[in-house]
Amino acid sequence: MSNRTAISTIKGYFYQFDLSIYKILTLSNDNDKIIIEGIEDIDIESKSKSEVIQCKYYEKTEYNHSIIAKPIRLMLDHFKKIKKDNKPKINYHLYGHYNSGQEKLSSPINLKFLKDKILTYKKNEVTVKHHEELGLSDTDLQEFINLLLIDINANSYDDQFEDILSILMKKYSCNKFEAEFCFYNNALNEIRKIAIESDIKKRKISKEDFLKRIDKKEFLFNQWFLELKGEKEYLKEIKNNYFKPLLNRHPFERFFLIDLPNSYDIIYLKDLIFVISKKYSKLSKREPQKFCPYIFFNNIKEKDLISIKKQLYQEGFIFSDGYPFLGSDFSPKTISKMADEHNKIKVKILGKIDEINNSLDYITKTKEVYQFYFSTPFYTNANNKAKYINIQINKLENIKEII
Repeated sequence: MSNRTAISTIKGYFYQFDLSIYKILTLSNDNDKIIIEGIEDIDIESKSKSEVIQCKYYEKTEYNHSIIAKPIRLMLDHFKKIKKDNKPKINYHLYGHYNSGQEKLSSPINLKFLKDKILTYKKNEVTVKHHEELGLSDTDLQEFINLLLIDINANSYDDQFEDILSILMKKYSCNKFEAEFCFYNNALNEIRKIAIESDIKKRKISKEDFLKRIDKKEFLFNQWFLELKGEKEYLKEIKNNYFKPLLNRHPFERFFLIDLPNSYDIIYLKDLIFVISKKYSKLSKREPQKFCPYIFFNNIKEKDLISIKKQLYQEGFIFSDGYPFLGSDFSPKTISKMADEHNKIKVKILGKIDEINNSLDYITKTKEVYQFYFSTPFYTNANNKAKYINIQINKLENIKEII
């Protein structure tokens, strides 16, 4: 997390998002719900109780009573309203992290402290007693205190983040990299989408629904996540975990499925074939098990794919496309033929989704499928005997940086 210091100005936003993720992950029951930006930053609805949480993050600021005074006065306003409307009680939670000064507050607070330090303040040189303006008695205020929890020793940004990763690693039986780059990234994206909904009903989500939404083995090019990691670091980490040279030596059947934008350069696509072939082909005599990659371009025009094949052929770059003779049907047996130093097949080019399916079903060796997509994954397969990695990109050039 070395680059987190560079984004201290926006840590408050991410701290609240992370707290939302942490709270929903630690709800007791799957049917329990949270609301983002409801009464407070986070509202919790469960069978046992209702709770609203105001979240503050001041890692460089010393704690003073004035910092928490206004949020508590707003909570008291809400307390007065539901009391007047005879609605069920709600627990109020002020949750904050500060650089220092926590010793100034004794918890739980008493009635005198609430009235003198929180509810009494100066406005335009005039002393205001907020509880008197609300018409609340000492009994009312004590009832409010009993519902109020003030925690100014909340976890730091990094500690809270590590707690989230630990929960995700346990929940999805994954390593730390996948917990952060896949599941946390997905969780952050979901929380962001929920938070910007104008309809409060759409800002409510149950633990069960949230877990379903983030349970996707996809690496999102999520702008919020990139604010944390940086684009170069994000691409580098994926490369180190899935495409580093040591891993390339394994004789697996690797499928590279590449989504194309509406406008593309076939010269660049041909160069991408060369790059993938060079990194993921082993054809020398010294290799006990030879192999080469499979490549599929989604949304490529048929004439462009033919043009690429023609150019490869003219340049003496040997490939297989699974068609043993003119007019034949696609043959998974033909395309899965092992590349070696004799046939010198450097890459296998697939032209249709069905050809991917047929090849994966036919091949019995270890298979890995790497799908690079722009908005949503374009390929799904019920074949569970392959390793599937979905990686979102925002430009084709990202692929070279990753692989």
